[in-house]
Amino acid sequence: MTTLSAKARDGLPNSAFAHIDSRGRRRLPIHDEAHVRNALSRFNQVAFEDEAARDRARTRLLKAAKKYGIVPVGFMTGQLRTQSLSLALENERLLGQIEARAGDVRTLPTGVITFLLSDIEDSTGLVRQLGDRYPGVLADVRRLLRAALRASGGREVDARADEMFAVFEKASAALDAALAIQRKVLARTWPSDGRVRLRIGLHTGRPSLTDTGYVGLAVHAAARICFAAHGGQIVLSRAARQAVEASVAPGIGFGDLGMHPLQGLPEPEALFQVEVVDLPTDFPPPRTLISKE
Repeated sequence: MTTLSAKARDGLPNSAFAHIDSRGRRRLPIHDEAHVRNALSRFNQVAFEDEAARDRARTRLLKAAKKYGIVPVGFMTGQLRTQSLSLALENERLLGQIEARAGDVRTLPTGVITFLLSDIEDSTGLVRQLGDRYPGVLADVRRLLRAALRASGGREVDARADEMFAVFEKASAALDAALAIQRKVLARTWPSDGRVRLRIGLHTGRPSLTDTGYVGLAVHAAARICFAAHGGQIVLSRAARQAVEASVAPGIGFGDLGMHPLQGLPEPEALFQVEVVDLPTDFPPPRTLISKE
């Protein structure tokens, strides 16, 4: 999230804040998606003068979340169930949407599954280069990702900023989606001054599924593996490689990247690079704790 300078904050209208206290201090900026997500995470840290002020701020924040397509199940369910009666009817439809999303979470696959995480390499640099064209590029990337996930039978778990988190019951389907994504990104015509490349990480494990999504070391491992990759690269854990070996299509190879310590994980992880003739294979070493990058 871009840091909001004092000058930029002062230039925002009152409507860009979820809460204005009795002294006129403006709290919880909600003028864009990143700040709405930040406001959702910090809402319970704000000291409100009374419940009426809390209710007003909550309602403005929920409306902003709806505007940007954000449905944070845990936050909204807890907040809406404790709202004042005067706001219950206004938010009843939103609560129905949230509970429907919670139902969607409960239908996600369990057991041994494969995660696919992707993000845009140097998205900050792209924002600087493209300016107000970046949201359109990001929207195109998300459409491309979602089309590939649907075609391969994957389920989107979460999307934040330039990141996408998906799950597959079959590791081979996750690999198919990853290859399709990289091929489509490579073939797509992007702005001439903006280089769009995606990092993709695949990991197979047995996480726990809660009402708010997946938890466990498998989730953290998948995120670290994605971070270790470079733009245009697909990196797998040993578990993911073993899961796809029995059904891998001809022409797909796996380059051994060695053992790498991943932040927050107890043991080093063996990493592998997917190699096919129509995609780049020449990348620097993985971006891990033993890398200088």
